[in-house]
Amino acid sequence: MGPGNAASSAGGEGKARARLAAIVESSSDAIVSTTLDGIITSWNAGAMVMYGYTAEEIIGQGVWLLVPPDLTAELVPVLDQIRRGGRAVLYETKRMRKDGTIIDVLVSISPIRDDSGAIAGVAAVSRDITERNRAQAQREQTADRRHEAERMESLSRLAGAVGNSFGASLDTILSCADALAEVTADNSALHADVRYIQAVAESAARLAGELLVFSGRDPAPPGLADLNAVLIRTRELLQVVIGGHSELRLLTTPGLPVVTVDAAQIEQLLLNLAFNASDAMPSGGTLTFTTRLADLSEEQDAERAGARPGQYVQLRVSDTGCGMDPETMRHVFDPFFTTKQPGQGGGLGLSTAYGIVTKAGGAITVGSEEGIGTTFHIWLPTARIPAPAQPVRLPLVAPGHGEIILVVDGKPAALEITARILQRSGYQTLEASTSEEALSLMSSHDIRLLLADAESPGSALLDRALEMKPGVPVLCMSSPGFGASGPDPAAGPRTPRIGKPFTALDLLEKVHAVLTATPTEF
Repeated sequence: MGPGNAASSAGGEGKARARLAAIVESSSDAIVSTTLDGIITSWNAGAMVMYGYTAEEIIGQGVWLLVPPDLTAELVPVLDQIRRGGRAVLYETKRMRKDGTIIDVLVSISPIRDDSGAIAGVAAVSRDITERNRAQAQREQTADRRHEAERMESLSRLAGAVGNSFGASLDTILSCADALAEVTADNSALHADVRYIQAVAESAARLAGELLVFSGRDPAPPGLADLNAVLIRTRELLQVVIGGHSELRLLTTPGLPVVTVDAAQIEQLLLNLAFNASDAMPSGGTLTFTTRLADLSEEQDAERAGARPGQYVQLRVSDTGCGMDPETMRHVFDPFFTTKQPGQGGGLGLSTAYGIVTKAGGAITVGSEEGIGTTFHIWLPTARIPAPAQPVRLPLVAPGHGEIILVVDGKPAALEITARILQRSGYQTLEASTSEEALSLMSSHDIRLLLADAESPGSALLDRALEMKPGVPVLCMSSPGFGASGPDPAAGPRTPRIGKPFTALDLLEKVHAVLTATPTEF
């Protein structure tokens, strides 16, 4: 090759290198070279934009400056592989900008060889994929929410169909049982069987009602309520539910608008969430109810909450209990799903809460971490009217005048709160947790009403109490899961009952109705 050809070849090679350098410098990707020990030797404009360092600031520094502290160990084997002559490595990881921001990157690391073919350094080409990953995560979350909404809608339709069909069958059973109770009044054995059928059917009817609440087909009309007022009114009952060994906190924002949910249903919602928290905190803890105004005007915020854009009152219910794993959280609102032992719960508490909220046009979500606790976020739609000065639902009963009521319940916490409600309304109370205690008090006091739990101490007490004082009216309390251990048929087919959990107003209205009723009214 002559001198002219050599010069031409060198000139062409120089132009090629210049073009390559221009391409590297203009690339939007971060293109960085380092020594085999990780010291930065070159830095293009794309790297400056991505990481925030100028070439003057970063050249001569270690590449570890760009690696989050918890990922430094990840880079060591990659550099070792390159030093040993390994091939290029392509992987997703995280890097740290000058301002401390962590970004997602797709990085390709390859060896740089000198003219003799020896490995002289390392080249890294990085692309910022933070927005791509965020968009992908958003799409996945949207798809998950859509699938979850479709699953809950299917469960809701199934629950509504079962509740309607089940309820209609039970109506027929109860009607026939009422007729049989009248014609078997003179046959004590048959009459007892009919009364037992009535008790079990009534328990099943309550179950059907809860299924209808979950499905949104509950016939109860919508109402309006001041969430803060309901919380304050229910404070004592909530404390009893979680027990004296746990702390209850109410953090309310004053001046919130009313929500389009009936006050009684809000009380049921609060109690169901408190019962769930109590189960999660068997050794005690803290349950916090927080209210605030939430404006979900942004489409993204509304979609994240699973609600339509608009103004809501947000209720945050947080406990410090055992928490839930992801699979439990996925099914927490499903009807009959429970982590309790058989016989300790029907699995309808949270599904009922879900039904109350969604029927009102709101949304409910749950977040939890095992060993840390659980938080429910509830969005209740607001009504475009000012909050009432007083709670929406006002007592419609006259206070007591010192009438003595014997309260019998095998659960100490329930016994305490029931007695306290009655005492605050002007009644005198006697409390017993066993049949023997109750009968002893009945024999020595002139009681006006026997208010007894149908499960504990149950039917034995009702039978003996009616024999001892047949003129004393009886009011039975029973929980939603009550069935086979129902009240003894001696209580009578028309014995008034009140379902647990009940509100203070429910109890006072029922007690007043029983005390003022004529013998044929029930």
